[in-house]
Amino acid sequence: IFRRAMMNEELAYQQSLDYLYSFIDYSLQRMFRASPERFDMGRMHALMAAIGNPHQSYPVIHVAGTKGKGSVSVLCASALQAMGYKVGLYTSPHLQEYTERIQINHQDIPRLDFVRLVEEVKPYVDTIPKLTTFEITTAMMYRYFSQQQVDVAIIEVGLGGRLDATNVVVPRVSVITSISYDHAEILGDTLALIAAEKSGIIKPEVPVVVAPQREEARRVITRIATERNSPLLQVGKDLLFAPVSHSLNGQTMLVWHSREQEMVSEYIESGGAKIWEPTRLNLSLLGYHQVQNAATAYAALHLLNDSGLTVSEAAIQTGFAQTCWPARFEILQRYPAVVVDAAHNRDSAQKLSMAIGDYFPAQPVVLIFGASEDKDVEGMFAELLPRVRQVIATQSIHPRAMDAEKLVILAHQFGRPAKMVTPLEDALAEAVRIAAGEAVVMAAGSIFLAAGIRQAWKQGVKNG
Repeated sequence: IFRRAMMNEELAYQQSLDYLYSFIDYSLQRMFRASPERFDMGRMHALMAAIGNPHQSYPVIHVAGTKGKGSVSVLCASALQAMGYKVGLYTSPHLQEYTERIQINHQDIPRLDFVRLVEEVKPYVDTIPKLTTFEITTAMMYRYFSQQQVDVAIIEVGLGGRLDATNVVVPRVSVITSISYDHAEILGDTLALIAAEKSGIIKPEVPVVVAPQREEARRVITRIATERNSPLLQVGKDLLFAPVSHSLNGQTMLVWHSREQEMVSEYIESGGAKIWEPTRLNLSLLGYHQVQNAATAYAALHLLNDSGLTVSEAAIQTGFAQTCWPARFEILQRYPAVVVDAAHNRDSAQKLSMAIGDYFPAQPVVLIFGASEDKDVEGMFAELLPRVRQVIATQSIHPRAMDAEKLVILAHQFGRPAKMVTPLEDALAEAVRIAAGEAVVMAAGSIFLAAGIRQAWKQGVKNG
């Protein structure tokens, strides 16, 4: 009976996914010709009104940006959970299971709840033309968090900001993480245009945290925040931070407000002998970019505190130290070292290259690489390949995956040995063989590749 029930649950879950994927899903389209005109907030507002505007029943931190928005979201969620709150977390895309996108206290939505929500929204979806997969999923998420009576939710923007399905919410705090070039065909081909789209989440008089930005992007965000009378807290200017130490076990950083700078200078000059010291945070996430993300999350939590939702320094410290975020400079094993990272544009590839230099300074790299066809592969190769001894070109099972043969040709143009190996399981095995215990195996290029390599590694460990 139990087995039959499990089979029925699996069937119902797959049918629910089939239903969702029967709508437009821009993330799966090879010819990614989506234009801003295709994104219409009117549809989303109509759907939310039809299901009772559940997004208005709990406080929200809303997070946009090109890179780091998932890490900032999960850091905030971990700290709030450590404080004892019931915390909703919405991220995308998923690594293994679609249900990962909707979590409460870091637990994926149960499949039966997912199936039930699909059935609940179907009648409303039928009345609104041209809804997308992401819009329907977002409505389900807002409804689920309301039904489960979360104390607070951290909502990550799917794409852009201004026209994103999540942007129906008026949050307690808005956050804009690092902005770089991505999805130029939708968001624009300059940092100023991209920043304007991301800044679409800034609501009148709602405080906004902005991570360190290039000046072109920072100016746009500052202007829009000023126009909307939204208090602006700039990380790197109003809230300062510095790395202290790092190892494969984690890293330590300091964070302080700009008004404390004189005391911080005295602390540093004294070699740490002063009685007062800035806030010290231990992070489980690796890489200097995560220090920046942690400072951004810390700032967001402090603004949330100001809005009346208390979160203590102790809860922040506990939450940050315990945060787990797979496929973000994730060390799958140390001997031989296997690292997997979801880097999928030039900026994130540069951060990955820096992290490899920080954590494995003396070791050559064998790179397993696969990317979506619409990505800046040449830009990623320019950042990654100087450290790489051998490229293993492969591809995930995804409609937009670039042909591995093309990747081999591109790698050769950068003067690096490259070979095509598919499927992913064979690519991982070949990379480990070539590394021969002396090189680092690094997998990057897309979140789909990262997910596939993680899965292949798990299966390999399980099968001995």
